[in-house]
Amino acid sequence: MDERQNSSPTAAILVIGDEILSGRTQDTNTNYIARFLGALGIDLSEARVVPDVQEEIVAALNALRARYTYVFTTGGIGPTHDDITADAVAAAFGVGIDYHPEALALLGARYKPGEFNEMRKRMTRIPDGASLVKNSVSTAPGFQIENVFVMAGVPMIMRAMLEEIAPRLARGAPVHSATVEARIAEGRIAASLARIQEGHKNVALGSYPFYREDGSGVQLVVRGSDEAEIAAVAGEIEAAVRAEGIEPARIYL
Repeated sequence: MDERQNSSPTAAILVIGDEILSGRTQDTNTNYIARFLGALGIDLSEARVVPDVQEEIVAALNALRARYTYVFTTGGIGPTHDDITADAVAAAFGVGIDYHPEALALLGARYKPGEFNEMRKRMTRIPDGASLVKNSVSTAPGFQIENVFVMAGVPMIMRAMLEEIAPRLARGAPVHSATVEARIAEGRIAASLARIQEGHKNVALGSYPFYREDGSGVQLVVRGSDEAEIAAVAGEIEAAVRAEGIEPARIYL
């Protein structure tokens, strides 16, 4: 396990789907999950994207679940032939997979007589030993097996599943952030930022240049669990920017 788990829960995201890798579908789930976990004090440490290939899913999942407190997968649990996530997860854990009685009942009640065909029943195949993650949007459930949570790729459904999962998760200290924006080249303040970071090892300080129609500049973002220290570091950043003759924008806490 990752040694960071001794202080705060950690997490990884495994995005599954050829449509993501081809560029046909834009992945918005990673951003949402990252913000959701941050509010719970869970450190999102890694995100991977893999194709709809069982061997690739198994290898990535086994690597991630051994390293982090939690793994969240998105995609590949629908009714079509290329929805292979459930089978891949079962293979990763070395367990069987079968139709889940509760999932069958839930979906069976959703469809009219004759509409609950074999392909739709695929969505009720759950690895042995897994528990369901309810889906308040379209009924077809996700599932949890040990520290792995398997969710749909459709953003609205994924978000509903994430709300269902939240009570099952251990919490850490919520992550807070502050942003200082300045119309300055980051190279001019790089040395000051390195000095500030050296003096505050419990926070993460990032520099993000931007280029807009009205000019360029940089956003300086500080993140951590101690609000007071976040505010103090933001103040030091503002002072460093002012020392270069530039007035920074306000701090957003």
